Amino acid sequence: MIRKRETGFGEKSNMSSQRTRREFIRDMGISAAAAPFLFNLSSPAFAKEVNPQQRKRLIVMFSPNGIVPKNFWPDEKGSNFTLKESLKPLQSLKDRTLIIHGLDSKIRGDGDNHMRGIGCLMTGAELFPGNIQGGSHTPAGWSSGISIDQEIKNKLQKDPQTRTRFGSLEFGVLVRDRADTWTRMSYAGPNQPIAPIDDPYQMFSKLYGKMKDRESLKSILDDLKADLKKLRKELSKEDQHLLDEHAQRVREMEKELQVDTKLIGHAVPELDPGIEEKNENMPRISKMNIDLLVSAFAADFARVSTFQFTHSVGNARMKWLGVEEGHHQLSHKPDSDKDAQAKLTRINKWYAEQLAYMANKLASTPEPGGKGSLLDNTTIIWTNELGKGNSHTLSNIPFVLVGEGLGFKMGRSLKLRRVPHNRFLMSLAHSFDHKIDTFGNPVFCKGGALDLS
Repeated sequence: MIRKRETGFGEKSNMSSQRTRREFIRDMGISAAAAPFLFNLSSPAFAKEVNPQQRKRLIVMFSPNGIVPKNFWPDEKGSNFTLKESLKPLQSLKDRTLIIHGLDSKIRGDGDNHMRGIGCLMTGAELFPGNIQGGSHTPAGWSSGISIDQEIKNKLQKDPQTRTRFGSLEFGVLVRDRADTWTRMSYAGPNQPIAPIDDPYQMFSKLYGKMKDRESLKSILDDLKADLKKLRKELSKEDQHLLDEHAQRVREMEKELQVDTKLIGHAVPELDPGIEEKNENMPRISKMNIDLLVSAFAADFARVSTFQFTHSVGNARMKWLGVEEGHHQLSHKPDSDKDAQAKLTRINKWYAEQLAYMANKLASTPEPGGKGSLLDNTTIIWTNELGKGNSHTLSNIPFVLVGEGLGFKMGRSLKLRRVPHNRFLMSLAHSFDHKIDTFGNPVFCKGGALDLS
């Protein structure tokens, strides 16, 4: 008899739920010894295993305050292009990279450009009126639409063959505690911002905490077994029989609690202890959270993720790069300030290094149960809330894509002409076979999804 248990989807379920055998074993934490029996079951309750090569994954990586265009955008278009200083860390990934110049955020209304830059970046919809004052523009509230990552997540979660434990994971790196329009890029719906998790230990607990709880309970059961063995010698045969029944229950519980990390496709990652969330630890926190993201994808915990570095108007001081000033402070310097331009280029190059580390980590991780690597089935999108920091322009928002997961033609530099970024967001949905006609403000969806194949 299979007892009902809490599933990873926050609802009660039993074997009649449409899950694959592998997902059932993974979610239940059943030992490897039980796997051969479960895989030989003919029950139609298990959904058909998804071909690993049909998995598609999306990561949206955010960094703030715009770029230095002359040191970022390739001069050429097409496949024969040269990476400028800010993008040089992607040189080894050039054939797997797509750089899109000419996407504009045309969303206007309430809020300043920093607020609309991040709040409308993934929703393509206006901000609600509100009382959060920014810059010299009107105050505003949260976004009035769902973000594209959550739109795609919802589509995947509706299908038993693409449903995962979490659906999506929202990572952050030094995102400030205060919740406001500048700090949120992902939305579950209108007025429903999603807070990223920037504490690696908190994210580890979310991903693997239940496994640690099982290990603790198993230790308690080990002690209980020893106590029962001692007690048995002091009992009558009749009482020994009752005690044996209890011991059998303990053994059954132990089997259910056994954790074999091979069943989730990888060893549980180990984090360096005691890393505080402070400015100078930004590189270490970035690496820890990237490692957790890749591990979560390897375990098929989610197929959609965001990775947010600081926030709009983020003012990190990257002293490890020899930059003493805050990032936002530097971004307001004029183009004629060569020192500021060099430092801003260095900062964006560091973000490109984080992107390269993430992509290479995915590329070096085999696709569980399939051929190739995780990067073969994943596309990372690096973007920003502004096209240029000192002008606060919402034109030419950076979009740099790495990885073949969405079926776009990579190894190219594209030069578009003032295309609303809503059409790009639609392309992301279409790549997941989610054929939406509009996304966000429909006025900016004319022409339909961009053809990036």
